[in-house]
Amino acid sequence: MAPASKTVFVCQQCAYKSPKWIGRCPSCNTWNSFVEEVVEKKGKANALAVSVPESEIFELGDIDVTESERIQLPYDEFNRVLGGGLVKGSLVLLGGEPGIGKSTLVLQSVLALHQKRILYVSGEESPSQIKLRANRLNSNAAKVYLYSGTSIDHIIEAARNTSPDVLVVDSVQTVYTDEISSVPGSVSQVRACAQLLQKFAKTTGVPVIIIGHINKEGSIAGPMSLEHIVDVVLQFEGDTNNYYRLLRSKKNRFGSAFELGVFEMTQQGLSEISDPGNLLLTGRDEDVGGVAVTAMNEGSRSLMLEIQALAGNSVYSSPQRTATGFDSRRLNMILAVIEKRLGYRLGQKDIFLNIAGGIKLNDPAADLAVLAALLSSLTDMPVTGNTCFLGEISLTGQIRPVANFQLRISEITKLGFNRLFVSKYQKIESITSQIEIIPVAGIQQFAKQVFR
Repeated sequence: MAPASKTVFVCQQCAYKSPKWIGRCPSCNTWNSFVEEVVEKKGKANALAVSVPESEIFELGDIDVTESERIQLPYDEFNRVLGGGLVKGSLVLLGGEPGIGKSTLVLQSVLALHQKRILYVSGEESPSQIKLRANRLNSNAAKVYLYSGTSIDHIIEAARNTSPDVLVVDSVQTVYTDEISSVPGSVSQVRACAQLLQKFAKTTGVPVIIIGHINKEGSIAGPMSLEHIVDVVLQFEGDTNNYYRLLRSKKNRFGSAFELGVFEMTQQGLSEISDPGNLLLTGRDEDVGGVAVTAMNEGSRSLMLEIQALAGNSVYSSPQRTATGFDSRRLNMILAVIEKRLGYRLGQKDIFLNIAGGIKLNDPAADLAVLAALLSSLTDMPVTGNTCFLGEISLTGQIRPVANFQLRISEITKLGFNRLFVSKYQKIESITSQIEIIPVAGIQQFAKQVFR
């Protein structure tokens, strides 16, 4: 007798299950995210007794720990984010917006591995399209095999036949397994295919790189369990209108999860920038209002960023609040602190904030630079080009210390900044005489000293 089946509705964002379709997911509050799926019930007669072999049980003290063997990719920036290279038997997930350069980064990296066998699986492009892209990248590798298919069973069989050193799947949302009746890209399909790829990687020792799409919220599409299954989660981000791209590590079981790689998009593909320095700083030779500089920290690297602000009289009843590359909710908090603690009336002011270079900034240490840029635009008084700002602003108007201060200040000093505003409570170990440290306790004291 065939096993019974039932129909359930599954949220494509958080995998919440409902017996009927509902408009809004009660778990993640996402609208119109439920898709109908068929689930087969397994009867008690199909249950099998399972015994675990004693050879698979190990005592912790008897396990011999050795350094995982890694494959060195041609980009030092890529290796940095991976923690030193691609670990054999690992499952790496690379996510990013459409057109940002995910496929270009992976294809360009594996094409340069001339001594390795590569199997590149694409469910979105034909082999001729991939060949045209490889020609544009001026790359030629004889040991790269292309397979255009979406069945995960056929993909794994092709991998077993070619015995590659690296397997690339582009993308995980296009592959499917016949064991599940839902459409490709659904929660069940993405999770099941990722588990099969994980099993293949662990049993064969072949590292697998899977490319994933992201949703409108900026997170990787599919269930959250997808990020739990994989060993490494990388985010490739940047503005398609700018040349610079950032490769971030969100999860890494083999290294630091806070590293950052910097790339530049050119006509020949992506090129790495090993020392970004003041790459994103522009116009430092001119003192203009509404501009301030801060140091963003990512893992073992600090990156100097330019904060741009513009405040003007609003012509509408509701003033605009626009932030590009910065959290708009945090901007509203800083504006509320300015109104409450400094007495500015911003109810009829349009406020625009931009992070130069198309970079997304989530570091609270940039609060003080945002405040300086806003005050500079409101008063039309420029901040001198050799001044930098590090500090987090609280709701009380107090300026709080930041983390990794020594790493940030070394980059600030190297780029020639000689004035630095920090929190009065910042723990300072050793500072060279080349830079003047100006400690401030609150934003009232800061507003009096910043334009001197």
